[in-house]
Amino acid sequence: MENRGRQRYSDATKRALVEVAEQLFTEHGYAATSLDAIAAGADVTKGALYHHFSGKQAIFEAAFERVESRATSGIAQATEGHRDPWDKARAGLRAFLAAVQEPGYRQVVVSDGPSVLGHERYREQEERSTYAIVDEIVRSVLTADDGTLGDARLDDTMLDTFTRIFFGAMSAAGGSVAVSDDPAAAAQRVETAVGVILAGLQRLLDEDAGALRATPSAAGTTSRR
Repeated sequence: MENRGRQRYSDATKRALVEVAEQLFTEHGYAATSLDAIAAGADVTKGALYHHFSGKQAIFEAAFERVESRATSGIAQATEGHRDPWDKARAGLRAFLAAVQEPGYRQVVVSDGPSVLGHERYREQEERSTYAIVDEIVRSVLTADDGTLGDARLDDTMLDTFTRIFFGAMSAAGGSVAVSDDPAAAAQRVETAVGVILAGLQRLLDEDAGALRATPSAAGTTSRR
């Protein structure tokens, strides 16, 4: 019982430190936030902070993961219950654009994330959190009919290529919204632009599917003649 009590206290202390760190990093940025301020905000000693985290970058990374996890959960919830893959894609886009307008995402993920974590680590964190959702959405819309696009057969390699292109585009679009002086207006422009792309892709896939459905019938008519 005593060990469990100590573990619960330790877990609660760690959560409090990450919550305070996220708040301070959001309000003041990484450079202007000190470990002393984080420890004081969580009402613990600096030694207790070092018991859980090796230093400032480590606790920043935990705060970064918390912000990303919250954004990912919001996108996942927004896409649930949509049977139509295109509606799912549009719902996911709107949830993503809402997330990147949050102050924590704008400061912790977009402004400080790349410089504090480094490019490789930053990309790893992004891919771990949101890549799977983008991959699921891309596969659902591209394989809704026959799994072809024009003359291209959409095998796993091709689907992965589409996912990486869309993921990169959405990351760039999200970054432009996050750093905008008017993020709401920037988000609306992105939603409009991506909506046009999705509509065009949907028409192309529908045309391909229609042509393929018509082919057997045409062949049958020819053979009867």
